Amino acid sequence: MSLPTLIDGRSGGILLICDHASNAVPPGIDLGIDPALLDKHIAIDIGAAPLTEALAAQLGAPAIFATVSRLVIDLHRQPDHPSLMPAISDGHAVPGNIDADRTSRIARFHAPYHRALAQLIRQHRPTLLASIHSFTPELEQGGAGRRPWEAGILYNRDTRAARLAVALLREAGIPTGDNEPYSGRILNATLNRHGEANGIASLAIEVRNDEIANAPGVARWAEILGPMLESVRNRLARKASPAT
Repeated sequence: MSLPTLIDGRSGGILLICDHASNAVPPGIDLGIDPALLDKHIAIDIGAAPLTEALAAQLGAPAIFATVSRLVIDLHRQPDHPSLMPAISDGHAVPGNIDADRTSRIARFHAPYHRALAQLIRQHRPTLLASIHSFTPELEQGGAGRRPWEAGILYNRDTRAARLAVALLREAGIPTGDNEPYSGRILNATLNRHGEANGIASLAIEVRNDEIANAPGVARWAEILGPMLESVRNRLARKASPAT
């Protein structure tokens, strides 16, 4: 069993999630890849962990961090999803995943992570779940070209938090994708499970990874996103409060 890293902040209404915080490959697992690939976006959301840490410190918010690479198992996928243990990612083969024991990896990594997140939610009873990710400026495969956004806000059916966040970022002059560069209607597993299934407002924040690849970039984005998250939380709380 591999447990996630937790920051147990005060109960301030916001809980932070970093599904792709690590590029670690635990003992006993051989992905069969060039180790240099572990520094690429296919293995880790570059900058997402330090950004989440900075936001947790700024907001005094609890947070959960994955401790295993998404190439070992993608914690932001349903257990039956085809890319839970990817055999190929952005054109790079991952031969060690082809015949790997899916049940064992779920029991060792996926299940403990989601149990810990569920416990954190029960403990803090947040108003808002915010999942922090990053995206690569340009994929190596597919020829889609450079992505124009600095940030994206992802969501599925529950749009309460996302609509507020998109508007706030655009008002601040941040080129922001609305359910871009991915659609939360397709890739929203963690928030579907822990947010929508529990009636908790949620959103995923994707920051372009060249924006948060160093400490000054992380600090800049923490200053942008921290007040935005507080504003979203406050507006959600006001809407939920009975009229007086």
